[in-house]
Amino acid sequence: MRNIILSMILCFSCTLAYPQVDTLEIGKIIQDKQAEVGVAVLYKDKVYTLSNNKKYPLMSVFKFHVAVTALKKMEKENIALDSMVYIEPKQMHANTYSPLRDKYPGQRIHISYSDIITYTVTHSDNNTCDWLIGFVGGIEEVDAYIKSIGINAQDLTETEASMHENIMRCYNNWSTPLAVVELLKKVYTEAILTDKYFRFLEKAMLDCSTGTDKLKAGLPTGVRFGHKTGSSDRTEMGIKIGDGDAGVIYLPDGSKCYIVVIIKDSKETDAENARIMENIASVVYNSLK
Repeated sequence: MRNIILSMILCFSCTLAYPQVDTLEIGKIIQDKQAEVGVAVLYKDKVYTLSNNKKYPLMSVFKFHVAVTALKKMEKENIALDSMVYIEPKQMHANTYSPLRDKYPGQRIHISYSDIITYTVTHSDNNTCDWLIGFVGGIEEVDAYIKSIGINAQDLTETEASMHENIMRCYNNWSTPLAVVELLKKVYTEAILTDKYFRFLEKAMLDCSTGTDKLKAGLPTGVRFGHKTGSSDRTEMGIKIGDGDAGVIYLPDGSKCYIVVIIKDSKETDAENARIMENIASVVYNSLK
């Protein structure tokens, strides 16, 4: 009888236990790569990290930080998402990635705040990102706000324009992967933003049009994934300073998994960097599904 009861307890414990991320398999993916690969996964308050304790260049992943800060300012100042502003031609820099500038070349653009944030988060527009940085009072205000909500293992000192002036400045906007995962979870689960502003940001992340060959490629078709990607140019030595993806997997049982992969100083090809992220996402999803 005692053995039967013990067996029942063990079976019940197994039922209650939730899936675990296979970090050993992730370790196999990143071993022997000519790059530093940082990984952080947060699922049901369980944290998994690999090579986390380094300063990883965020690249355009920091546009999520910028958007959160801008939306918080809008919320405090009662600025509606459909409020309109003008972006001047001089604010649309030529030698940078900017779908909005390409759509309205040389024009004074009358545009809503919601569209500016959509271009920044969904389409990774560098010019609209810097407009938002100016709107909140400078990159130091973005850094201060993110730290004020408890995310400290990061530092933001550069705009898109300043990083394009000197590629080595890309190293100055850094974070640990875990800090990005913690920021994602905080924004998605705590009342950092009111529901209206959060739902808008959530949709902008789900509609992300960049990096479809990164983490998203490792997930089954139909699985919702809201994310923000980032990618640098290469140095004169052919080194990719930063390449990354950060997002939220909406699992079939209704739970969420927060995942960040940032690759630093890569000698691998862009395609191989993307494949690393794809394979890590596949391992994580298959561990948890």
